[in-house]
Amino acid sequence: MISLNTAVKFHGHLGPWLVLGLLMGEYGIKKIKAAKYFGLSIEVSGLHSKPRSCMIDGLQLSTGCTMGKGNIKILKSKVIFANFINAKNGKKIRVSLKNEIFNKINFTDGHSACETLAKKLYKNKPDNLFVATE
Repeated sequence: MISLNTAVKFHGHLGPWLVLGLLMGEYGIKKIKAAKYFGLSIEVSGLHSKPRSCMIDGLQLSTGCTMGKGNIKILKSKVIFANFINAKNGKKIRVSLKNEIFNKINFTDGHSACETLAKKLYKNKPDNLFVATE
């Protein structure tokens, strides 16, 4: 698991969207049984503007997929999800944010409150945060 300190050094600050990207990336890799960096690709949706786009940094950090390598792509949509595709066997899974988590983030206001929420989210089990569908 990527530490919060490492994530903050990479991204610049701590927030719930960054943490969700970290956790979603690790969850997706486990679900499709893929290797980091070159063993998968990701298609992300609904992350076209800040602060949601911070989730992309978490995904890049936790999966090793990067914009530069071209194995992470941004889809235009308002619905938040990530498709994880195993490069070796083609297995694909869609990971979505649970509605209650999305609502919790939307009703959290202020930098300090967002940092506190990010730390709480980091301690959660992925099944409490995400829905995975094949």
